[in-house]
Amino acid sequence: MTRKIILPVIILAAGAAAYFGTSQFMSKPPSDDRLTSTNIDMGSVEVPDTSAICGVDPGYSRMLCLINLLKEGASDALLQEMEVPYSVAMAQNWSNLPAGAFPRRPGVVLGELSIEQLGLVKAIMMEATGLEPNEGWDEMEQTLNADDYIGTVSTDYKAGYASANSYFAFLGTPDVVGTWQLYYGGHHNAFANTYTDGILVGATPSFRGIEPFPSFEMNGRENVPLLQERDAFAAVLQSLSVEQQEAALLEGTYRDILAGPQNDDAIPTEQEGLSVSDLNDEQKALLLTAIETYVGDINASDAATYMAQYTSELPDTVLGFSGTTAINSEDDYVRVHGPSLWIEFSLQSNKSTGEEGNHPHSVWRDINDDYGGNTE
Repeated sequence: MTRKIILPVIILAAGAAAYFGTSQFMSKPPSDDRLTSTNIDMGSVEVPDTSAICGVDPGYSRMLCLINLLKEGASDALLQEMEVPYSVAMAQNWSNLPAGAFPRRPGVVLGELSIEQLGLVKAIMMEATGLEPNEGWDEMEQTLNADDYIGTVSTDYKAGYASANSYFAFLGTPDVVGTWQLYYGGHHNAFANTYTDGILVGATPSFRGIEPFPSFEMNGRENVPLLQERDAFAAVLQSLSVEQQEAALLEGTYRDILAGPQNDDAIPTEQEGLSVSDLNDEQKALLLTAIETYVGDINASDAATYMAQYTSELPDTVLGFSGTTAINSEDDYVRVHGPSLWIEFSLQSNKSTGEEGNHPHSVWRDINDDYGGNTE
């Protein structure tokens, strides 16, 4: 494949620029007065017994039943915050930034909910997400734990580092007909499943990040989110021959992902890197394993559909990287760019803890299905 030649660049995501006072927030970031320092330890929250009315068979019908239970128990004021009209413009209000630095996120914050309501949120999310260790909902719980950890060491002004400060919303009315989105997001996390007439039509944008990295102790467990993504990509890059690495090497330095929050048009139209058709079968299998660490964040049935599509598109997919093949140093970066698939993984210096080391930002986007393929 012909490689695109570009001048070396240093890329800083718009979200990161906003956080450090060079874009949206020129001094101290605004804050949401609903934010607290509460550690809700979502991993210890139990799904309430009331959920038994929804049965045990997984799927869209059970998720709708759980959603209706949550809505029935919510006050009018809470429901008004939780369920907002659907629009792509509203769906675009996701971010990697701490909760206090990006108050435009829709929905309620978890700290506004009762224990029973938190349990129903957990049950709803577990219907929509993958349930394997360090994937899907388990990864999201660990990301919440990271904010609780950061809250013990950070002095950032009103950043909102606490598990209570993640947002949960329905964009549109969840039903068997119509379009709506299940939204969950906070610091280093954005989940956006879009449904039309009961069918998942888009699972992206899907953002994950974590600090500290690669592991930390919080809320009674060792937390290692995004370690499996990093290790899977490192295995792919380190399997490449010298010639393959040269073909995969990207021009320039990437200090963050391109297609981050408020950067929906950042995916380049021209591919750059090593054609996956030039990989052997073992290398292709390693790449599929890496891709699955992203697609596996949604429920198994829907994940299988996406994996089948991305597997069929492998001959027209490229792999690129910058930095080291171990992906363990600042500015290490890797991407996968296919006809539909876009994945980025980037390591940057720690920002929130003040500790030595690096932390990842990562995103999965579908070029055709972002926001369910909707434009408004």
